Amino acid sequence: MTDARAQPLYDTYARADLRFERGEGVWLFTDSGIRYLDFAAGIAVNSLGYSHPHLVTALKTQADKLWHLSNIYEIPGQERLGQRLVDNTFADKVFFTNSGAEALECAIKTARRYHYVNGEHERFRIITFEGAFHGRTLATIAAGGQPKYLEGFGPKVEGFDQVPFGDVNALKAAIGPETAAILIEPVQGEGGVRPVPEEELRALRGLCDEHGLLLILDEVQTGMGRTGKLFAHEWSGIQPDIMAVAKGIGGGFPLGACLATAEAAKGMTAGVHGTTYGGNPLAMAVGNAVLDVILEEGFLERVQHVALIMKQGLASISDRYPEAISEVRGRGFLIGLKCRVPNTTMVQALRDEHLLTVGAGDNVVRLLPPLVATEADVREALARIEAAAERLSVTPRQKSA
Repeated sequence: MTDARAQPLYDTYARADLRFERGEGVWLFTDSGIRYLDFAAGIAVNSLGYSHPHLVTALKTQADKLWHLSNIYEIPGQERLGQRLVDNTFADKVFFTNSGAEALECAIKTARRYHYVNGEHERFRIITFEGAFHGRTLATIAAGGQPKYLEGFGPKVEGFDQVPFGDVNALKAAIGPETAAILIEPVQGEGGVRPVPEEELRALRGLCDEHGLLLILDEVQTGMGRTGKLFAHEWSGIQPDIMAVAKGIGGGFPLGACLATAEAAKGMTAGVHGTTYGGNPLAMAVGNAVLDVILEEGFLERVQHVALIMKQGLASISDRYPEAISEVRGRGFLIGLKCRVPNTTMVQALRDEHLLTVGAGDNVVRLLPPLVATEADVREALARIEAAAERLSVTPRQKSA
């Protein structure tokens, strides 16, 4: 029996036997010098790839000044990044966090507090959807509702009502006098790269308006250019009341944010919420640098163009190797391969081709390239995916021939 003390880290990760020591663009290099094409991007975090010169310069410059300041004081970087997020979204107010889970916690509290200050103390319940993933805190695993994340952590946090994904009738039936908000990902990432149709998002907006609910969007994975728009909900033309953002906003540096309209955030007054590290000067410097790049003229249009080339190439591979891949899903650079073989087998086959990907629910493999990936990078990835699909499609009889 292995001595648990031999390994100092919690045994919560089934880690791959890979050690990376540096990155450059869309490439990672192991400590032995082997190069991997990274189309996982830290699970949609490294939005501008590795060692992006503008991000590196911003971090180094700020590191020579201040790393941390308490939110007791004004932090100019917060004011600048907050204003830029407000100027480019529906929001009037921003609260900075360190992670997506914290951004969702803030969003949940903002929604509940809104109804509280309106005198509707009974309205605290939030409707969520099966297959969702909103984080790993006790509240966010309750919001996600997936048994594998809830098991063993005691009673589920009260206040979340789950309905089947895409079932409008079940959603309408779940709305009651205690309902405060609807929380949804525009594209379920962990749940299998399942986009919410644009007309359904518009219908959700209408239901919220009709019943006096707040619409909360979880754009932790879909935001910051991942789908070819700054935020995925822009494709549908709607605006939420509250939105959680993280992952790509920091380009690899821990950073999240909760955005809200002034009306939705009116209950979040002095002392009702806080954070020690959220909005620290280092994070703000990097977050502003990420926005500098993503908001450059033509950047998101180029993401859309390169992503379309990738999706067309994947559709061709799926057509030619249906024994391995049955469907290509997603939008922009959030792409899912629905597999006929176990998705863990596909992830390993791609890793054998020195291409890094990540699994998802519904037997899907996620492709999450850095937004700076070029046509050449995509064509290189497609060649590696085709090689893996071909190998997995070969029958035992053909192998022995």
